[in-house]
Parts: sequence; C-alpha cells; structure tokens
Amino acid sequence: MNTRTKPCVLVFSGLDPSGGAGVMADIEAIGAVGAHALPVITALTVQDNDRVYAVNPVDAGILAHQAQVLIDKIPVSAVKIGIVGNRENALAIRDAITTLRQRRPDVPVVLDTVLGSGHGFALADGVPEYALSPLLGVATLVTPNLPEARRLYPLSDDIGEQAASLMEQGAANVLVKGGHGDDEHLVFNYWYGTDGVKQWQWPRLDGEFHGTGCTLASAIAGYLAQGRSMEDAILHGQIWCQQALANAFSVAKGQRIPGRVGTYQGK
Repeated sequence: MNTRTKPCVLVFSGLDPSGGAGVMADIEAIGAVGAHALPVITALTVQDNDRVYAVNPVDAGILAHQAQVLIDKIPVSAVKIGIVGNRENALAIRDAITTLRQRRPDVPVVLDTVLGSGHGFALADGVPEYALSPLLGVATLVTPNLPEARRLYPLSDDIGEQAASLMEQGAANVLVKGGHGDDEHLVFNYWYGTDGVKQWQWPRLDGEFHGTGCTLASAIAGYLAQGRSMEDAILHGQIWCQQALANAFSVAKGQRIPGRVGTYQGK
C-alpha cells in the first residue's frame, strides 16, 4: 500500500476558462513545486487569454461549506487566496482562516491582491479594494504588483510606504512585484518584512503572460506548505516562476500561458 503524502494548500480562487490564470494556475503551480491544492472556487469568470468579460461570484454559503468540510478532514499546511468575487466571500474566507488557525495558529496565508485584469476589468463586485480588505489582517504574505500596491495605498507613489500601509493593516509580509516597472531589461521585486527590505532582480522576458501573479503566489504557498522559511519560499517561488515564464506557450494570439507543468522546481 502506498502511504505517500503531500502537504496541502487550501486555495480560494476564481475559474478562468482559458486555463491561464485563476484556479488552473494555482493547481498546476502548487503541484509542480511538490504540494497538493484543495481548490475552492470563489467566482466563475468569462475570459480568454487576454480579456475578462464578466465575473460571477459563487454563493458565500457554498464557499464556506466547502472550506469547512476540507478543514474538518484534511490537514491544511498553507492557504492561497486569489480573487474573492465580492466582500461576502472575503468575509467567509476570513472566517474559514480563523477556524483553521484555532487548530493550527501558524498556518501561512498568501494573499494575491488581484484587483483587476491587465486591461482594467474589475475582478470583484463593487470596489475590489473594499471587497478584499477583510483579508489583509489575516495574510502572512501579500503579493501586489505595482499598480495594485498603488491602488491599495493611493496616498503615495513610494512602494515602501505602500508596503508599510499594508503591514499596518495586518499583513506580516509584502512582496511588491515589479513586472509593470519601466526598466526594459530587468524586473525588480521587493520583499518587505519584519527584518526590513530585500530586493531581487530578474531578466525581463519578451512578450506578455497570462496568470503570472497567480503562478508566483501559488508557488510560494506551495513552498511554505512544505515548511520552508518565508525568504526561502519567496526566493524559490521566483526562480520557479521565472522558469515557467521562460517555458510559456501560446493557445491563441495574445498573452502566453506560463509553462507550469514539468517546470524545474527551483530547489
């Protein structure tokens, strides 16, 4: 009898029918780095590999029921959150994490602050910043890109001040992703934590990609589920994500899909 086990990541994410972002990206990335995803769908989207046309949130009661059943039966070693769909879902996710932490107080939570598509379509009912705000206080790591960091703290263009604002709201760590930066050759990512700030730089790859943020956040969550330190998980998540982008493929004209399946794990 095979008794092999894998650490599990409870995933709250939307369904992207193009397979590039959302729960498909989460499942593939978490599996590729050595963990197992427990997917709870927050919203059904209408989108292709370039544009989002509609977001249909799942009923918060269904989401809460799914999460509770999983938490009651399966050991959860990390949580990854993508789009929430609406504030009711965010509150249900927060309650599920509160329940989970009564059993495992140290379970890490990675929140990918997805506010809109690359073309600006809002990915939650109402104001996306308001919808996801209940989750900032339970997040171990928040992973905004540059436009998201600016929207979450519009009072300053300084990413250090933006990260500090998120930490004041309860986030233990913030990884600001620099893919939208101005440098033509390099991407700069910044990690803000209790020990200060650390910077990484990565070669900027040609083209545009669909699901990069989901891919990176899920890889980090997968590594955290395996007991890696925050710095180690962020570093190796970036290494693995860079390889997935280098292995990207096309399904149609437009943004390419990260090649997550079979990609080197960055160990």
